[in-house]
Amino acid sequence: MTATALHEIETSEGDDGTMHPAEQTWTPDQDPVDLGFTPVLGDLRITGLTAPDADDGDHPTLFVLLGHHRWATTIHAAALYMQRGHAWTRWCLYPGDDPDEAIPRIPRAIHTHAAIHCHPDDTWNLAWARPGEPGAIPVTAMRHPAAQAVAAAVPDPDRDDRAAWAR
Repeated sequence: MTATALHEIETSEGDDGTMHPAEQTWTPDQDPVDLGFTPVLGDLRITGLTAPDADDGDHPTLFVLLGHHRWATTIHAAALYMQRGHAWTRWCLYPGDDPDEAIPRIPRAIHTHAAIHCHPDDTWNLAWARPGEPGAIPVTAMRHPAAQAVAAAVPDPDRDDRAAWAR
């Protein structure tokens, strides 16, 4: 019986004929700014991700902070990220939204883990992971309040043991 691999690793052949991984798992000792994480609130690092099927890549559906943080800190960091990165003073709305329209409740932040895979073309992919999986690092995640819950695909702490609600 053969164990199923957690991740398939693409390889390429070097000049000397040796096979090398074509991608790597990001580790916290590398600079997160190189992966698009913006420093806010001192040493906190945050990024906004769009849904895979998004029409407009400028609208984050998900915020990810490196490490586990309080819910209030996550909200504050996301608001700063939207103000600095997109010049939006009302981070809960997308451009063109009606400010009088009711916005769903601000989603709660969750504590989970993720593995970040860097590809040779300098793109990266974040995959939700269990704490013991290779390359798994602690992250705090929260969907954008104006994004549909399904668009962000954040693990649900009520149904998924990979996540817990941030306090």
